[in-house]
Amino acid sequence: MLLYKEVRRFWRVFAQTVAAPVITTLLYLLIFSHALSNRISLFHEGVSYAAFLVPGLVMMSVLQNAFANSSSSLIQSKISGNLVFILLAPISPFGFFAAYVLAGVARGLLVGIGVWLTAVIFFTPELLHPRGVLWILIFAFLGSALLSMLGIIAGLWSEKFDQLAMFQNFIITPLTFLSGVFYSVHSLPAFWQTASQLNPFFYMIDGFRYGFFGASDVPVLTSLAFVGAATLILGGLTWKLIDQGWKIRP
Repeated sequence: MLLYKEVRRFWRVFAQTVAAPVITTLLYLLIFSHALSNRISLFHEGVSYAAFLVPGLVMMSVLQNAFANSSSSLIQSKISGNLVFILLAPISPFGFFAAYVLAGVARGLLVGIGVWLTAVIFFTPELLHPRGVLWILIFAFLGSALLSMLGIIAGLWSEKFDQLAMFQNFIITPLTFLSGVFYSVHSLPAFWQTASQLNPFFYMIDGFRYGFFGASDVPVLTSLAFVGAATLILGGLTWKLIDQGWKIRP
């Protein structure tokens, strides 16, 4: 029921939570594919810059919206005071954790599918048949789950919207934009290649892109190991914080 409530919450404002992010992401595609198409070195010959951009933009929208869903829901419940009714319900800490994570995954994947379908129809029809659907599904699920967990932590920590916006603006957005969405790390100087590979978001996007082209900046198993380990560690931490009632119980 909590999962149903959370999914219904973002579905009732579909234009704001799903349609708007799709349109915003497609504007990125339209602008950057024209502005940078002749200036970026790609990792695979025969891949147009527009086609290269689409998986990165899809994953970026998945990650940002998964984070936004869980974090905004928690901070709204805390500020309005109705979080107490959820805490009083016979829901285990793991049930609480799973409901918020899966709702964030649902919104992230829904936005990602919208971006991919629209891009295929209007810009890159060659991406209609990706090479590795299983890799796409694995990285999309792990990435959205990881950001949804991070959103729970941000929502628990924040006492007001200003604090949540700070978390979004100074952590999520920079890590997302510096993760290889708009460029291949092979086009960067050696120092920045190394710096990019310290960014966990890079492995999510690079592994996701591998599912479309069968090529990536780092071995796909390396990305899977990094993202999988990060998901397990952050999942354990998030569940523990919920179990302890961190910043949600007196």
